[in-house]
Amino acid sequence: MNQYIEWFDKLGMNDVERVGGKNASLGEMISNLANAGVSVPGGFATTAHAYREFLAHDGLNERINEALARLDVDDVAALAKTGAEIRQWVIDTPLPPTFEAALREAYDDMVARHPSLKVAVRSSATAEDLPDASFAGQQETFLNIEGFDNIKRAVHEVFASLFNDRAISYRVHRGYAHENVALSAGIQKMVRSETGASGVMFTLDTESGFRDAVFVTASWGLGETVVQGAVNPDEFYVHKSTLDAGRPAVLRRNLGSKLIKMIYTGDASAGKSVETVDVPLADRGRFCINDEQVMELARQAMIIERHYGRPMDIEWALDGDDNHVYIVQARPETVVSQEEGGKLERFHLREKGRNLIAGRAIGQRIGSGEVKVIMTPDEMGKINDGDVLVTDMTDPDWEPIMKRASAVVTNRGGRTCHAAIIARELGIPAVVGSGDATSVLRDGQEVTVSCAEGDTGHVYEGLLDFECKTTSVDSMPELPFKIMMNVGNPDRAFNFSSLPSAGVGLARLEFIINRMIGVHPRALLEFDSQPVELQQTIEQRTAGYDDPVSFYVDKLVEGISTLAAAFYPQKVIVRLSDFKSNEYENLIGGKQYEPGEENPMLGFRGAARYLSESFRPCFDLECQAIKRVRDVMGLDNIEIMVPFVRTTEEASGVIDILSENGLKRGENGLKVIMMCELPANALLADEFLEYFDGFSIGSNDLTQLTLGLDRDSGVIAHLFDERNPAVLKLLSMAIQACKAQGKYVGICGQGPSDHPDLAKWLMEQGIDSVSLNPDAVLETWFMLAGETIG
Repeated sequence: MNQYIEWFDKLGMNDVERVGGKNASLGEMISNLANAGVSVPGGFATTAHAYREFLAHDGLNERINEALARLDVDDVAALAKTGAEIRQWVIDTPLPPTFEAALREAYDDMVARHPSLKVAVRSSATAEDLPDASFAGQQETFLNIEGFDNIKRAVHEVFASLFNDRAISYRVHRGYAHENVALSAGIQKMVRSETGASGVMFTLDTESGFRDAVFVTASWGLGETVVQGAVNPDEFYVHKSTLDAGRPAVLRRNLGSKLIKMIYTGDASAGKSVETVDVPLADRGRFCINDEQVMELARQAMIIERHYGRPMDIEWALDGDDNHVYIVQARPETVVSQEEGGKLERFHLREKGRNLIAGRAIGQRIGSGEVKVIMTPDEMGKINDGDVLVTDMTDPDWEPIMKRASAVVTNRGGRTCHAAIIARELGIPAVVGSGDATSVLRDGQEVTVSCAEGDTGHVYEGLLDFECKTTSVDSMPELPFKIMMNVGNPDRAFNFSSLPSAGVGLARLEFIINRMIGVHPRALLEFDSQPVELQQTIEQRTAGYDDPVSFYVDKLVEGISTLAAAFYPQKVIVRLSDFKSNEYENLIGGKQYEPGEENPMLGFRGAARYLSESFRPCFDLECQAIKRVRDVMGLDNIEIMVPFVRTTEEASGVIDILSENGLKRGENGLKVIMMCELPANALLADEFLEYFDGFSIGSNDLTQLTLGLDRDSGVIAHLFDERNPAVLKLLSMAIQACKAQGKYVGICGQGPSDHPDLAKWLMEQGIDSVSLNPDAVLETWFMLAGETIG
């Protein structure tokens, strides 16, 4: 039998030439990783020999080679005609009798061991899933197949799919000779994910290349909807180091819309065995897998990655009957992991336009051009080189079109959909899952597609000016102090972690509250007393979480832990919330809780707010979140920064509240830093330092309060300068006080980012660290070292 059939448990990665990359990988995992905890459904594969014998049958091979030899794959009409003709030849050619007998014997063996057997019939090409090429989605998969006649038909369809238009084109453009590629059909026991969930995961972050995270996507039902990009799935990030330590390790959760799912039909024949149905509203509003399942998937992914020694792209399924998760495919990740190391590419918009549409950002690039709204690949002729392709969703038939585009925008799809995978491979930006791009954007409209601003990608009106800088960071020159970064947006944390730095000198908690939560904490604490309309708004915002208060704490945990994990073990100094009352008022439900101050910049903020009776319960939630990240997740590189402390009495009071919330200075290595941003802080530096482990100087507020000017006022903006002698004198006082006591002193204000000469002056003063905006890190670093960026 093994001339035509091989059981997965007898296969390994040395068998790629016999059964293709996908089936060899399944065999490798079943043979070597089952005892390590990786669950892979069993089955068997047809061999490359069986395929080649089939092609030799009835002169089929000669006809195919002649047709392909005269084909110009860039002629779309000719490609479609030739591909369809060849596929029909393959389907019409019977299997050789010896091959068919071996196939029947193996299938009967499976049925004997698994009554009521349903299988997936998958393609596995001998040149696919290699570390330097992605053949993802080019051949067919048939799910829920039952009965030998249906198996035989599915094998025919799988063999024919080697000659899909996109597969033919891809091989030509990649330099793979058609006759050197053979196909194996994998017949694998189905996981009952039609009553569970399924998805795709990567053992790195697909956007930044960050290696210490597993990125998991999930949706209801069979996995084809995620692979095809037909749904916007749930998304999760798991921190590998935290998971290895046996601690809760889910960093981020993003609730997808999950509008549809694929389920079984009553017909178990190829092409008719599954159907797509709408997901009930209640299921759209909850995550389709829980944290334990997410972490179990990540554990299995990490075992697979370690075994193969490279980042992996893995398909998985949750069986709705036994509630176990299974790995159904694993292949090398072939895009992000192959990018050149030691170089940083940064795109930056020089101007802003009107935002037309938004969705999930793929890559960190920017592209611009004329919109071409195309709904089927048949309209390929409409798009010219450099146009922006706008469509509902893509599949592998769209690849020749995508090669012409400067950017791609889709209505549907998540970060592992086909459009996302191919956009990364082509090096163009894509905004996927936008919802209604095809109705909002119009043919001929000039737009700029930006994926350089975080997880959310934007389509702006007009051809906006942008730049791209590429910098080598293989060896950074030595400096007498540490360069740190100001990072508020967890969306960018993994990306920024690739910049050379000593960690994060300022992580703004209010950025997390504004971007990831958007609701006033008291409106959540007092949810039951809110008006019905406001309750409905809050319920929509908090969908997928246990209750409104849990949502607030969980989202803070997600934001803080993402920042901590991205830079671990380097320290990340998290500043407690420093919203002013007008900013809190702008949050959902905020107006009823804020005092409406004339000058909120100098009002109810910082330590005074934490100590107030009205805000104390909100502050306790912040403390809960930080304690969970440090003590439960074990990310103890987090340090706390207390902003806007007017008096030593306030300093003492805040330290007491932190201690009451389990954040006692010194316990579990916790350091508490004070934001030195009022003249009083510098003048009474010794007294304030009795309560804190050091200062982080906020030069923005220190400058406005020293010079008596409102930094938000455009009328006197020209007078705002952190290099004013009075400001420098206070800066020097604060630095020298910390040095005298052997305590940390850094600066996290805007000044050193805007004025490299100020950064140099601070270096001469002996400051421990300068925390810069990420876009200023490289230039300032090289300037201070007396070098220029090459």
